[in-house]
Amino acid sequence: MALLKVGQIAMSVSDADRAEKFYGETLGLHKLYRFGERLFFSCDGVRLMLEGTSRKVEPAQGTCIYFTVKDIDAVADKLKSKSVPFDGTPHLVAKMSDHELWMAFFRDPDGHLLALMEEKR
Repeated sequence: MALLKVGQIAMSVSDADRAEKFYGETLGLHKLYRFGERLFFSCDGVRLMLEGTSRKVEPAQGTCIYFTVKDIDAVADKLKSKSVPFDGTPHLVAKMSDHELWMAFFRDPDGHLLALMEEKR
């Protein structure tokens, strides 16, 4: 038995319409389809499923979805111009032998922790 790549990540959201706008229009993820309160986005081969619920949505502690980008400063600036709330600025997390790892953290409308990540050569 061998586990392969992650196929899908699921999160609850309090408002499917608001999540569709945030993840699709604001973040620019490609929407695959929508079935009722379930939204499916493509993240370069990994599906992100967002399910609207009437229950109180609480962001998971210790969970974060990291999105790789090519120019973290430009992407962060673009998202900030769309009123995306960041927890700080892009910053160096670690110096590796062949690259630097940079990250910037932000939140979706339900408070789920998300991040931009760039490996700078």
